[in-house]
Amino acid sequence: MAKLIESSYGDALFELALEQNSLDSMAEQVDVLARSFAENPELLKLLTHPKISKEEKVSVIENIFKGRFSDDIVGFLVIITEKDRGAEIENILRYFRAKVREYKKIGVARVVSATELSKEQKARVEKKLLQQTSYESFEVDYSEDASLIGGMIIRIGDRVVDSSIRTKLDTMAKSLRKVSLS
Repeated sequence: MAKLIESSYGDALFELALEQNSLDSMAEQVDVLARSFAENPELLKLLTHPKISKEEKVSVIENIFKGRFSDDIVGFLVIITEKDRGAEIENILRYFRAKVREYKKIGVARVVSATELSKEQKARVEKKLLQQTSYESFEVDYSEDASLIGGMIIRIGDRVVDSSIRTKLDTMAKSLRKVSLS
């Protein structure tokens, strides 16, 4: 059910942005809004609190966001609040951001390597990702995990490419356990 809610509202906001030719502006506002909710969890608690009336919640939204965000964003937050979907705001915004990246052909990758990669290595990884996919650019999150020993693990959505030495050693160990000496 939650997936249906986030996709319904996220798609509606996305279609509105396309209709008004304001996708970039709307995406920037949604990024700021998502950060605001992440940095102020009390605001989300207030918007989802069962003992606070919808009218009070709408008033809070208008007081905080009106003038700082477009009327479309403020109206969107009001609708979400009036429909008791406040608990899904972060998921809706996350869905919208993913939809924008998909539309702009921006891939999201997570790269884990045994050691920190240099700028040149990162550039080569990104170039290879662009060659192997239909994306035009990438947002890459790099991290290190010394237990990989060497190589890297790349995740793009639900696809994983694991070229780590740890995995290769694990695979060899499993193969050797299957060998029976006669």
